[in-house]
Amino acid sequence: MQPVDINGVAHIQITVSNFERCVAFYEQLFELFDLKVVFRTPDFILGVGGRTGLAVSRCAPEYRDQPFVQQRIGLHHICFRARARADVDRVHERVRSFGARIVHPPEEGPWAPGYYSVLFEDPDGIRLEVNHVPGKGNLDPSLRLPKPLPTP
Repeated sequence: MQPVDINGVAHIQITVSNFERCVAFYEQLFELFDLKVVFRTPDFILGVGGRTGLAVSRCAPEYRDQPFVQQRIGLHHICFRARARADVDRVHERVRSFGARIVHPPEEGPWAPGYYSVLFEDPDGIRLEVNHVPGKGNLDPSLRLPKPLPTP
């Protein structure tokens, strides 16, 4: 069987309980990431740019009081790739300014050579990460993979 040559992830859609508060947060994040709002309804917003799409939708009324739980089945976190290490630092400063809870400030990580990331949460507690990995990262053919990764 011949593999399909995918071209990235077209979009990710998350569902939030506090839609108005989360949309205010994500509108600022969209601006920071230069994502343009291309579709909006009273229950949905979609930002697109940089070969990336992120949609935010309102949850069903019966789930409004349920919190996001990272270890439940489904979404764990979303990680956006930055083009430069300095961009990770800029994201950290900006998301702090609009009230994101910082899980960890910019730091090196073991996931790939040169891995550098910041991890933060939206108003519903959904975790978002921005990372930078120089060069080809784990796809560098000179690396000996697989190597054990720490358990998150």
